[in-house]
Amino acid sequence: MILQKDKKGNLLLPQEHGPFYIIGDVHGCFGELQALLLKLGFSLTENRRLNRYVAVAPGNYKLVFVGDLVDRGPNSPEVLRLVMDLVEQGVALCVSGNHDDKLKRKLQGHSVHVRHGLELTVAQLAGYSKQFTGRVRQFLESLPHHIVLDDGKLVVAHAGLAEIYHGQHSKSVKQLCLFGPTNGEIDHLGLPIRLDWAADYSGSALVVYGHTPVKDPRWINNTINIDTGCVFGGMLTAISYPDLVLTSVPSTTTYAQTMRPFLEVHPLKLRQH
Repeated sequence: MILQKDKKGNLLLPQEHGPFYIIGDVHGCFGELQALLLKLGFSLTENRRLNRYVAVAPGNYKLVFVGDLVDRGPNSPEVLRLVMDLVEQGVALCVSGNHDDKLKRKLQGHSVHVRHGLELTVAQLAGYSKQFTGRVRQFLESLPHHIVLDDGKLVVAHAGLAEIYHGQHSKSVKQLCLFGPTNGEIDHLGLPIRLDWAADYSGSALVVYGHTPVKDPRWINNTINIDTGCVFGGMLTAISYPDLVLTSVPSTTTYAQTMRPFLEVHPLKLRQH
């Protein structure tokens, strides 16, 4: 495995050994994120004078978000504000998801298709100041596409990543981290056909990812998908590292309809809260 820093020096953090709580796709589900953090033992308050959220972690735990903080859900701006505050406090790390990357490009002034939930995020951000949206843009621009942790034993990438690319920085690796591999074909729904990279994974690093909603966390080889579709009426899930304990909270309601059906998987042979 090649270990190298990206141009900003923020891609690889092998000296970060945890423990971690890694959280799946939030998609604007602010209430569920608050509930999950409380269930994990975090103390969360809001300093109204500073207009900042303040979190106290249980023990030495640090949060890691797998990306897709925004779109489709009821309150993407507050999810962003909370995560940005926690990252600034040194309590959290975050990688970019494809929805986060698209919002970044929108805020940079690029022409993007405002759909698949981005229209909701844009409307929600309209109620916030230009200073806040500027802060969001800078935050999204700073996000790495994947993080290597614990001396290479743990990799977090939004859509997962094959071992050969761990620690690599290129446009093609970024695309794999954001969207996963596809075969170039379109399915009957008009969506790209995704390849199951995890089925062939044989790496020594544990890869934690999301992107494709699953009814239950999907463990295959040395990878786990923890996007349990909160915004689609499922759950918001976290996995602890290194002990691999799952913690979930149910969605309050179905905020959006998924175009793809949830992947059906057998429940994991992991301890659950």
